Amino acid sequence: MNKAEELVVQALKSAARDERMKHTVQQSTELYPLLWKAAKRYVTGEKRQDALRVAMECIGNDYQISLELLGENTADLLECQKAKDEFLQLIESMGASSMKQTVSFDLSHIGLSISAELAYQHLIELAQKAQQYEITLMISMEESSKTSDILDIYKKIANQYSNVGITLQVHLYRTEEDIQQLIQYPGKIRLVKGAFQELADVALKRSDELNERFLYYVEQLINANHPISIATHDEVLIQEMEQRQYFNQSNVEIEMLYGIRPDLIHQLKAKGYCCKVYLTYGREWYLYLCHRLAEYPENLFLAVADIINFKQVNTSNPLYGEYNFS
Repeated sequence: MNKAEELVVQALKSAARDERMKHTVQQSTELYPLLWKAAKRYVTGEKRQDALRVAMECIGNDYQISLELLGENTADLLECQKAKDEFLQLIESMGASSMKQTVSFDLSHIGLSISAELAYQHLIELAQKAQQYEITLMISMEESSKTSDILDIYKKIANQYSNVGITLQVHLYRTEEDIQQLIQYPGKIRLVKGAFQELADVALKRSDELNERFLYYVEQLINANHPISIATHDEVLIQEMEQRQYFNQSNVEIEMLYGIRPDLIHQLKAKGYCCKVYLTYGREWYLYLCHRLAEYPENLFLAVADIINFKQVNTSNPLYGEYNFS
């Protein structure tokens, strides 16, 4: 990554955390529909029915799926309760369709920004409902300042509900110690590189060293026969893991985000690997869009194209044009 790209990435990650900018976009009758054109590449729609429609299409083509209502850092009690209730309804809808898949979420969306106890109580409700329908819950990871609280809540619930999993960010230095503890719990561990902008003494930058750490943690989990979701679009990493035959292991799945490298996940599924598509929906897509653009600065070109000439949505194939799964 050159200097200009690094500056763009830093700017996008800073914009992602700017609540005033987020509020401006969401309230603007001009900006919201304009940027929504770019967000539609990565978000299934604004409503639950949009996500469920795409989910059924994926499942029908032999993909696993993970569904998430977008949202984070919710500091209003009523809004936290609304988010929790929407997740309960999502689980009900999935259960009614015998969709034994995954629901993902941020704890700060359901109460952590108010109190850890509120987030825990809401998580208990979700875990009970999900267990009823044999649905997995996956707790996402957020900024490093929240990591300890998130892991404490996970450890508190993990032995009660084995259907609850946790996400770990490889770029955090603390993950080496965290993974040794979490491997003792039954829930699936989802490994990501880490999208948040962190201080140099807290996290590694994107580098060969980070890739080596990623491979090391994957191997640890495979050797422990622990369920793992490998969430990455890094083709170099994927090729290395394929050479090491990691994807042939029964406890391993590879996960990619909706709208990112659909061609690659299609190729991997064609080889018989367990592949999962991460699907999001809702109106709280601002932070999510910023992160998708920051991950690969080239995506900015696609965003501009989408905004100017919005043609990517194919109603006959809700997985978006590049997803040619047939």
